[in-house]
Amino acid sequence: MLRPILIHPDPRLKKLCDPVAEVTDEIRRLADDMLETMYDAPGVGLAAPQVGVTKRMLVMDCIKDGTPEPMVLINPEITWGSEDLNVYEEGCLSIPDQYAEVKRPALVSVRWTGLDGKADERTFEGLWATCVQHEIDHLNGKLFIDYLGPLKRQMITRKMEKLKRERARSVDV
Repeated sequence: MLRPILIHPDPRLKKLCDPVAEVTDEIRRLADDMLETMYDAPGVGLAAPQVGVTKRMLVMDCIKDGTPEPMVLINPEITWGSEDLNVYEEGCLSIPDQYAEVKRPALVSVRWTGLDGKADERTFEGLWATCVQHEIDHLNGKLFIDYLGPLKRQMITRKMEKLKRERARSVDV
């Protein structure tokens, strides 16, 4: 089931998310919904707070051409980050059509729980590393625009407020 994606500014996007206590059928349904919503958007990552659920869970698939590799990370935690940095032009489904360069560790190791309830760990690089860090930021109430200067951040926030007003008006018609 497609879920509506929250648009910044929304207080739910700035909240620290609660850990998932156990992998239940409800969590598995949420994962399916999030993957469907992410692919439909289209995007390469989506965190639970973006669909209004303040749980520590994210989905991602950074394969743009070829066989999809959907991943569901529950209670993800970065355990290591490289000193080498990577600059990537990031966007966000909660901040549509806005992009900015963000500097992050080029490699990160992440530990999480899978849908099978088992612990998993992997070192990500390239777009996967950028994406997992971006989505984990969401779980901590942080957006990619928080890495930008105050002027650029305010400009993007004003554009999003205008977009939300326009969308609200089109629904009222």
